[in-house]
Amino acid sequence: MPKQSRHLALWGVALFLAWNALVLLFLRNRPAPPGTGASRLPSELIRLAQDAEAELERQKELLRQIHRLSGLWEQRRRRKPATAPPRIGARQTRPATPPPPPPPSSEPPALPVLVLACDRSTVRRCLDKLLRYRPSARRFPVIVSQDCGHAETARVIASYGDAVEHIRQPDLSDVAVPPEHRKFQGYYKIARHYRWALRQVFRTFGYGAAIVVEDDLEVAPDFFEYFQAALPLLRQDPTLWCVSAWNDNGREHLVDAARAELLYRTDFFPGLGWLLLAELWDELEPKWPKAFWDDWMRQPEQRRGRSCVRPEVSRTMTFGRKGVSHGQFFDQYLKFIKLNDRFVPFTQLDLSYLKKDEYERSFLPRVYSAPEVRVEELQGGLRGGDGAVRLQYRGRDAFKAFAKALGLMDDLKSGVPRAGYRGIVSVVYRGRRVYLAPPRDWTGYDPTWS
Repeated sequence: MPKQSRHLALWGVALFLAWNALVLLFLRNRPAPPGTGASRLPSELIRLAQDAEAELERQKELLRQIHRLSGLWEQRRRRKPATAPPRIGARQTRPATPPPPPPPSSEPPALPVLVLACDRSTVRRCLDKLLRYRPSARRFPVIVSQDCGHAETARVIASYGDAVEHIRQPDLSDVAVPPEHRKFQGYYKIARHYRWALRQVFRTFGYGAAIVVEDDLEVAPDFFEYFQAALPLLRQDPTLWCVSAWNDNGREHLVDAARAELLYRTDFFPGLGWLLLAELWDELEPKWPKAFWDDWMRQPEQRRGRSCVRPEVSRTMTFGRKGVSHGQFFDQYLKFIKLNDRFVPFTQLDLSYLKKDEYERSFLPRVYSAPEVRVEELQGGLRGGDGAVRLQYRGRDAFKAFAKALGLMDDLKSGVPRAGYRGIVSVVYRGRRVYLAPPRDWTGYDPTWS
């Protein structure tokens, strides 16, 4: 704003205030008509005086704001160096050093938890644990996005009041699907809901990262500690694209519960409680799929060689047998997942070993220095110490046979085994660390193995 115009605006506001003040003074001090008391003053005149007084206060506040903004504008004008366009042929000089940025705030930015809900009133179990374990409501706001329009579920969410933010997917219509996918209508609605909810978190609310869970997940005591510690790592390492709370092979007899602090890199997108950055959503949103979003995330075109972080012991467990998948894998695998029950202070640990170069310098030699054994030896009770061993597979059929023998999930997505990194799956079998691994000269995943 030019200086002359700014002065004219200030004078205009001042004159308006002065006129209002004179009117108010006149109304208040005007003598009552002869023979009447002040109490007989017409009610309309009293109301007019009150309105004028209120308006005067509003104008005073406006003037204060104008003065404040004027001062800030003047400070910025004085700090900004006056520059003229360089003359043709003149020697160019380096620009003046910009002022140092303001010191960073000691308060970390909020990291919301987005809960995807539909028609499960048991969402209470999920929300109870989230609210019980979160260390700060400001640091970890909980946003529940509800699809389906289920009234009982909506009442449960509303019962939490201001403890959660309840948003509702506005489009509850059926999705147009190919005739052969008519029975998969639910998967199309889920993908639509995910897209809408993530858009709200990153576009409407403007958060820079988010933890995504579904309404049938229960979280561990150190759920928030885990994600809080892993967030800087996710920001620093471009070879990572998510952090997951889930271990697909996390059944109790397949993990070392005494080493709950162990974390791994995995090429398989685990989901089921995962952290992503807004920058990743910028990349994914324009091509978000119409259905089967999680398997879509596991395709090479989306993964682009990146990995996720996953724990030895899961920080989530699912209690939702009923759903669009009709309990697929639930009775055989998912209901047996071990949920971590002790607090690990991850924010006090050094997680830099999970950066790609450092991880491969330590993890790969550890795997390939382990002695190779046959599956029959493992099943028969391997003798000779309790150190780690390696079970080597060549080809898709060998992998599936060994995975079944060890009790692992044996399906592959775009050639990637669940919880695998460079084809290696780390588990505990009969109390011993076993690496189910391809040959040392592994050259990459074969999508035809799916």
